[in-house]
Amino acid sequence: MASDTQTLPEGVQRVAAVLASAGHPHAPRMLDDAARTAQQAADALGIELGQIAKSIIFRRKSDDAAVLVVTSGDRRVDERKVDALVGKTGRADAEFVKAATGFSIGGVSPVGHARAPVTLIDRELLRFDVIWAAAGHPHGVFRLHPQDLVRLTGAPVADVVQASHP
Repeated sequence: MASDTQTLPEGVQRVAAVLASAGHPHAPRMLDDAARTAQQAADALGIELGQIAKSIIFRRKSDDAAVLVVTSGDRRVDERKVDALVGKTGRADAEFVKAATGFSIGGVSPVGHARAPVTLIDRELLRFDVIWAAAGHPHGVFRLHPQDLVRLTGAPVADVVQASHP
């Protein structure tokens, strides 16, 4: 098994190590095709879009900290709600995301970051028994329960998305 892990991309190896050290039962797996969007990942896994835990990175303006919002794939983040919880944020470009997390956009995992981000978990993920998150590479994913996400990140669950039905 160790030899299999060594053939994985570096970001996926980092995520696999965090999951293994936390006793998480599901190692990352590589998809045949890239899953750079939540819809691509859901289609590849044969699951509902909402079961994809999207990792969205923002840049906090006061201190340049990375703010990670892990949201349900069928929801859109409400930046005003995020700002109310963590302070004013702005968009994070690809260079900032890579430097702050160690991951490229399309493969940002909720765990295994280069520097620990300020993290918020979308309460909408709790609708599902099983969710899937990126594992440090556009082809890498791992399975977990929403409660595992809370345990692995230590992050609070919050209302961080736009209302789904006006």
